[in-house]
Amino acid sequence: MDRHPYDIVVSGGRVMDPESGLDAVRDIGIRRGSVEEIAEGPLTGRDSIDASGLVVAPGFIDLHSHGLRREQDAIQVRDGVTTGLELEVGAADVESWYAARDGGSLINYGVSAGHIPIRMDLHGDSGDFLPVDAGAYRASNEEVVAEIRRRVEAGLRAGAPAVGLGMQYTPSASRWEVLEVFRAAADYGASCHVHMRGAGRREPGGAIESLQEVIAAASITGAPLHVVHVASTGMRAAPRLLQMIGEAQQRGLDVTTECYPYTAGMTSIQSATFNQGWQDLMEIDYGDLEWPLNGERLTADSFMEYRRAGGWVIMHIVPEDIMRACVASPLTMIATDGYVRDGKGHPRTAGTYSRLLGSYARLQGVLSIMDVLRKSSLMPAQRLEQRVPAMKNKGRVKVGSDADLVIFDPESVMDTATYPAPTTPPAGIPHVLVNGAPVVRGGVLQDVTPGKPVRAAAA
Repeated sequence: MDRHPYDIVVSGGRVMDPESGLDAVRDIGIRRGSVEEIAEGPLTGRDSIDASGLVVAPGFIDLHSHGLRREQDAIQVRDGVTTGLELEVGAADVESWYAARDGGSLINYGVSAGHIPIRMDLHGDSGDFLPVDAGAYRASNEEVVAEIRRRVEAGLRAGAPAVGLGMQYTPSASRWEVLEVFRAAADYGASCHVHMRGAGRREPGGAIESLQEVIAAASITGAPLHVVHVASTGMRAAPRLLQMIGEAQQRGLDVTTECYPYTAGMTSIQSATFNQGWQDLMEIDYGDLEWPLNGERLTADSFMEYRRAGGWVIMHIVPEDIMRACVASPLTMIATDGYVRDGKGHPRTAGTYSRLLGSYARLQGVLSIMDVLRKSSLMPAQRLEQRVPAMKNKGRVKVGSDADLVIFDPESVMDTATYPAPTTPPAGIPHVLVNGAPVVRGGVLQDVTPGKPVRAAAA
C-alpha cells in the first residue's frame, strides 16, 4: 500500500503526549482521521500545517459542558476543545439527543442519561434546563423512582457514556432515589457525574456531608463516581474534599473529580441553589452575585427581581488560593462547566484551557504544560474508557489515535474572555484539528463538521 502522501501532515511541531511522555520535535502523518505516523524526518501530505515553534498536543476533552450547539462549539474549539460532553445534566431522551446532532458538529459530542431532566419530565417541571418547581421540590413515590431508574437504563442502553445527577438542583430527591440511579449506572459500568447535594464548609448539610453521601452510594452500588467542579462546590472546604477523594482512591474506590480555573461559578438564579440560607452556605452576599447581561452586582431588591424573572447569575465564591490548590492537585481533571447563549455566559466557556496554559502554567508555574495536557485530555479520556473503549484513542498523540489535535504557542497562549465579554477567543491557539480535519486554521474557524459521537455500544 502506498503510505504517502498523507491526507494532512502536521510538520515540525513540539509533539507532547501525556501518556508516553513524548516531548520532542516530530512530524505527524494523518490519514482517514487517525494518526498513522510520528516521525523525526519530514513527511509529505496532500495538505500540511507548519507547526514550527508550536506545541502539538491531544485536543482537550471537556467532560462538563452545557448547550453543545453550534454557537458554543465554535467558542470552545477556539480554546482547543475537540470533544464536548454534557455529562452533569444530561438528557432525558439520549437517542433523540444524538439524532439531533448527527453529522453536523464542529467537535465530538456526547451526553449522559440525565437524572435531572428525567425527574423534571416525570414531575412536570416548568423549567427549560434546570428545575424550578416540581422537579426540584416534589418527592418521588416508589412508582416514580422505579420509572426514573427505567429511563436511566434506557438511556444507557441507547449508548449514553455516563449518568448525570445534580442533587443540589433536586433537593427532594431521596437518598434511595439517588441509590437507584447509581445502581442503574453500576449495572452498565457507567460513571456517575454528580453535582453534590450541599456546598461549602458549613456542617451539617455542607460539602463534606454531601461527598460522604455519594462516596457511600458508589461504595454500596459499585458505580464509578465523578464529582463535578470540586472547587466551586467545596469552596473553602475544597482541600478537605480532595483529601477525602484521595483517601477513597487509596482504598480502591473508583472516585475522580474535576475543576475549572475560575473563582466564580454560574447557575440559574431560579434554581434551588438560592433557597433560603444560601448566603450562609456559600459565605457570600448579594454583592458577590453578578448579572452577566449587564455586569450589575446585585442587591437584595435586584436579586428578588431577577429570581422572579429567571436567568443566569455569576457567583464570586472561591478564594484564589483555594482555586490554585485545586488546579494544582494531581487528583483534578479540568472541565469547563461552560454555557453560552446569544453571546452571554461565563468566560470559562471560551478560556478555560488557554487560561491554564497561559496563567497557571507559564506565568504562575502552578503546573507544567504536560500537567495541563494530562488533566485536560488523557485523564478525561481514561475516565470514560471502561464504558466507551473508543476513548482509548483520544487524549493521546500516538500511532492509531484519533487525530484530535490542538496546536498552540506556549509563549503566547492566554485567555482573553472576561465576565463582560465572555466569548472573546484566546490568543496563541492558531490550529485545531478534529478527526484529522482542520476546524480552526490560522486562527480562523472553518466551515466543516467533522465531529463524531462519543457513545457506548447500544445494548
